[in-house]
Amino acid sequence: MVTLRHFRDLPEALLAKGCLDSADIECTLVGDNVVRLGWFWSNAMGGVQLKVAPSDADAANELLTQPIPEKFEVAGIGAYQQPHCPNCQSLDVTFQELNRPVSYMTMWLNVPIPVYRRAWRCHSCDVEWEDDGIPGPADSPA
Repeated sequence: MVTLRHFRDLPEALLAKGCLDSADIECTLVGDNVVRLGWFWSNAMGGVQLKVAPSDADAANELLTQPIPEKFEVAGIGAYQQPHCPNCQSLDVTFQELNRPVSYMTMWLNVPIPVYRRAWRCHSCDVEWEDDGIPGPADSPA
């Protein structure tokens, strides 16, 4: 088995594994149980590793590097438009991301508490914004 990706967070690793499992590509996660027991150990051990067979590495890598779709159909609801960054229009955004500095500080106090931000964050340009529920330029269809 070869290491295809390293993930700091377990949910990202599980999503990647689920993506490969749905495509019938055999894969395994290494270090996931340690991160389940204590999330703050992830950086110390190099994160969670996603491993695949060498013969499947190219197909798995191609599958995991596909771009994020701008919209897709949801059964019973219709078209779902992905949230965009209001600054750069990137689709690589998350909500309630872990506030690392504060969470790591609680680890040093021997009380590891994950603290989350109440905002959207763009991973392309590092802009943060709050969702006020009012459609703006980033929410309007392109």
